[in-house]
Amino acid sequence: MKRSGLILDFGGVLTTGVAQCAAGFDARAGLEEGTFLSVISRHPEGSRLYMDLERGVVTQSEWNTGTAALLGVEGDNLLGWVLEDLHPEPSVIAAAQSARAQGVRVGIFSNSLGREPYDVYAGYDLEQRYDRVVLSEDYRMRKPDPELYGVMLELMELPGEACVFVDDTARNLPPAGDLGVATVHATRPADTIAQVEALLGLRLTEDV
Repeated sequence: MKRSGLILDFGGVLTTGVAQCAAGFDARAGLEEGTFLSVISRHPEGSRLYMDLERGVVTQSEWNTGTAALLGVEGDNLLGWVLEDLHPEPSVIAAAQSARAQGVRVGIFSNSLGREPYDVYAGYDLEQRYDRVVLSEDYRMRKPDPELYGVMLELMELPGEACVFVDDTARNLPPAGDLGVATVHATRPADTIAQVEALLGLRLTEDV
């Protein structure tokens, strides 16, 4: 089956790396490098809060307050502070638009972090530039919850075998693979684009 669907994670795929943002935040906040990622992934309360944020169970403001207390920093607009160094990745965005122009249905599949007081998606025009957008908080699920992948494919109106899924977090890939989706672990943008081009059988970048 010819692949005609491309599903993209947001942070770390359409943007610069999230880990680098976290390291920059640690430095600005006077914390030991690795502190923020450790709190949201290994600390029992910190990881619960982060997963609840992604599922839309707590608001971003509630997450800001709770996580700031664990970090020992000010909580006002914590997420905006953490993601201060997050910027668009122009080459991947251009490749996605090239795929869409060539008839590929392109969707965004993102674990969301709330939109107030800081909207990480502002300026990316997701609803206008992509065919389908699934943000985890709208479904009270998060990647890698398997059910959410079924929702994404249903909205794409394509079988798994017709799709390619790109994510910078390795643990988010297996549930897509279980549905027949070809997966790409995003690392360097050029490598990611090359893998997507090979799977779609399309040229997505201009020759220099």
